[in-house]
Amino acid sequence: MSATVAPVEIGWRACIALARARGSARQLATLSESVYLLAAGEVVWLGRAGAALHGRAALVPSAPPDAAELNIDVSCARCWRPPAFHDLPRARIAAGCRTLRDAITTLGEPAGFGVLLAGGTPAFPLADAVDVAGALAEACATDDPPAALAAARTLIGLGPGLTPAGDDYVGAAFFARMLLGPGGTRHADGWADAAAGVRALAAERTHPISAALLADLTAGEGHAPLHDLAGALALEAPLPATLASARRLTRIGHSSGWDMLAGFIGAILGSWRGQRPPPPNLPVRAGCDDPFEAPSRMGVE
Repeated sequence: MSATVAPVEIGWRACIALARARGSARQLATLSESVYLLAAGEVVWLGRAGAALHGRAALVPSAPPDAAELNIDVSCARCWRPPAFHDLPRARIAAGCRTLRDAITTLGEPAGFGVLLAGGTPAFPLADAVDVAGALAEACATDDPPAALAAARTLIGLGPGLTPAGDDYVGAAFFARMLLGPGGTRHADGWADAAAGVRALAAERTHPISAALLADLTAGEGHAPLHDLAGALALEAPLPATLASARRLTRIGHSSGWDMLAGFIGAILGSWRGQRPPPPNLPVRAGCDDPFEAPSRMGVE
């Protein structure tokens, strides 16, 4: 059984994959609001128009058809690609994350690892990994790629579903590291190696769909609301605009958006509540309680 659909919006990765496959895609999995597909060896998915965009997503006007084979006509679709950020200002991002964390209850009821942002403890099996999740956050904030990879080793594949909570949390933490660029680390090669290690672990320990999304995050690519949130923080957007981006992020999946938000904020601040540990060998400027307060720049391509 096959069907033809015409997306109205499509992510750049999906567009390339479908062009290579001449529009042909094979079903991998069907969820309530999306259909995951394989096109030219790449994971892509169909979602309903209005859902969060992603490099692998193609959004259609009505519910995606449940068919083993699909022909996807992208000729009239608007192609989306995330903005390219580099060397984002660490101090500014951190200040915005603290403000967002303090207003976290305005986003609704947290789920998954997002419960940590509100000072709670997530349900089993995530509860048993809180210390490891904290170790990953601290490793990202203190520029320690080997420690980050060691923590990720425990978290990848943790949780139910096609995209386990541990994968979303790890991916967003590495996404945050990627946004800082070389200006935010003394171990750029170490972080590249750690990201490669995460991708290798994901290929062994989690669902292929989640492994693809996790690989994207380690390369600095995610859902549109995550990019919107990073941009709002970097540009010191008014709090309502930042909260709007965060709220759109938390609406992704059952808890995926919340897991990503926790990983992102944790990696920037080093923890979900309270003070993060100071990075080693970085002097603190007089009158400044943030060792990342030194001037930095933001580039948007």
